[in-house]
Amino acid sequence: MLHTVAIKLKIPDNTAFSALTALRRLGVEVDRVERADIWQFAGPASGADVAASVQRNESLFNPNKHALELRDSPTPQTGEAWVSTIAATHAVAPDASAAAVHHVGWRLFDKSGTPVRPATLKEAVEKLLCNPAIERAIT
Repeated sequence: MLHTVAIKLKIPDNTAFSALTALRRLGVEVDRVERADIWQFAGPASGADVAASVQRNESLFNPNKHALELRDSPTPQTGEAWVSTIAATHAVAPDASAAAVHHVGWRLFDKSGTPVRPATLKEAVEKLLCNPAIERAIT
């Protein structure tokens, strides 16, 4: 079974703010950017067991600054792109029995607070969020 966990900052995220500023300068119509570390774990454990294990791992999770979300789906949410290095993308298939796969999740929102359209997300990925020479994006 594949479990997907999102780890977000509870404190202000300067990297997401920098990405927002850069995207606006590049002409991408976006009002808010959220960033998360997306971890996918394959194994027989339950989702609750995986979440508890992540919360005990100090190299991944600090309860003072992180919030953990156990995702229902092993794919990005609406308005979200997952970016990972090519080596990580090709080394482990999502359904393989690997220990973990890491992505950086970028979720973009428009002025009304709803996730951006697929075309806007694609534009953001191509202009800033993903370097195609070394990374791949999943939308």
